[in-house]
Amino acid sequence: MIITGLLIALGFLAVWFIYLLARDCKKAYAAGEIEKKGSPVLFAVMGTVINFFDALGIGSFAVSTAVFKIGKVMDDKLIPGTLNVATTTSLIAEAFIYMSIVEVDPLTLLLTIGCAMIGAYVGASIVTKLPRKQIQIGMGSALVIVAVLLVLGLVGVLQMNGTATSLRGIELGIACTVCFILGITNCIGIGMFAPTMAMASLLGLSPIVAYPIMTGGSAFLQPIAAWKFIKESSYNRKLALIWSIFGVVGVLIAAFLVKSLPVSALKIIVVVVVAYTAISMFVSAFGSKGKKSGAEKGEQEEASDVSALATPEADVA
Repeated sequence: MIITGLLIALGFLAVWFIYLLARDCKKAYAAGEIEKKGSPVLFAVMGTVINFFDALGIGSFAVSTAVFKIGKVMDDKLIPGTLNVATTTSLIAEAFIYMSIVEVDPLTLLLTIGCAMIGAYVGASIVTKLPRKQIQIGMGSALVIVAVLLVLGLVGVLQMNGTATSLRGIELGIACTVCFILGITNCIGIGMFAPTMAMASLLGLSPIVAYPIMTGGSAFLQPIAAWKFIKESSYNRKLALIWSIFGVVGVLIAAFLVKSLPVSALKIIVVVVVAYTAISMFVSAFGSKGKKSGAEKGEQEEASDVSALATPEADVA
């Protein structure tokens, strides 16, 4: 009953999100504010491929951040919002699939998802107001954490050999706390996949149970976070709109057509790319001292002009 209720709620949430995104993009198009940079065909291919691997459990945030950063697709400040808005529909599709076919304790799922949603609301409220440098540092740190978790999984430190399908007591409290924190950190680029796998391993959950928790948590929290980013116009509309369509295509291909892939080998490649991108983020944040963007310069000049007008002139002797 609880699972059915969650799926119905997720359906309404999906309709609400699509309405918000379509309305914002329509308004931006009428005002001539849709981004010109970037090939729609390339964005469609990227959205399909990256979300295809996301459905297999590799995660999309770290890979997407690497693509955006290396390809100079957008300003670093827009990356967190774009990640959350662009992947929402694909994550909802994943959640519908895994929550429908995987047996998981309804109370565990309900509480972890609820805590993740609360965290997302808090996190998006903070991230939309952060300056570019702090976002770069935050995303660089997030990518390092993801890379470490992936390496720990690859070398067998985090062994997913638990059998539990539910949590109670202290373990459930820990899971809820972790999901609340992941809801916050999701807004700066730490997707729920790798951290949730680590949490499931440590708490003795069955590996397959991690899938409805991480996809369900992401699917419910991201529309909340995306709403804040859309409201603040802190995302790339062109890419988000295209990914919202083709990301779902990638998920459906992975869910219904793929039988097996060398996921471990792919994760090694992801670790290398993520590490490189993390270094790039830190270089961008700390290697640009004295170099300010045009917008930042304009704000400083405007502040100087106001200050000059507000300062009384010295008496002439």
